[in-house]
Amino acid sequence: MQPKFCRESRCVKISRVFPNDLNDHNTLFGGKLMAYIDDIASISASRHARTDVVTASTDSVDFLCPIRQSDSVCLTSYVTWTGTTSMEVFVKVVAEDLKTGERRIAATAFLTFVALDDQGRPVPVPPVQPESEEERLLYETAPRRAERRKQHRAESKQLAARLKTEKFWDEM
Repeated sequence: MQPKFCRESRCVKISRVFPNDLNDHNTLFGGKLMAYIDDIASISASRHARTDVVTASTDSVDFLCPIRQSDSVCLTSYVTWTGTTSMEVFVKVVAEDLKTGERRIAATAFLTFVALDDQGRPVPVPPVQPESEEERLLYETAPRRAERRKQHRAESKQLAARLKTEKFWDEM
């Protein structure tokens, strides 16, 4: 399978921050930003695989600075690394003060998607070919993140095996 450049999956979404998007601190709701992140990352994964995709995990979302109503929010996403059927997608969130033009990294996120065929079974995806310095950095550090994801998933499964599924009112 021929490698694909990161730029082939790159997506950009720019939104204005409206009053109904704000929390009690007058900053963008984290959940609203997370929805934007999952949306744009899924488009990048679909562009890379050219199949249906499903979010396997939101590996990390790091909120680095607040996003205010006077800001626009610009999300850029692309596939940074692939396994056999999975893809790591990076999302960079830049807040821009619309009056001053000041831009700052407001958040970063890594998500994992799995490519699916028409029957919902995982299918192979092309490898990634980074070009820019940022793309190479993310590509080279991806195996460590993949190992941490694998370990975290195993720990999550162990925890889930010990959790109860009964209704809370039946536990008494």
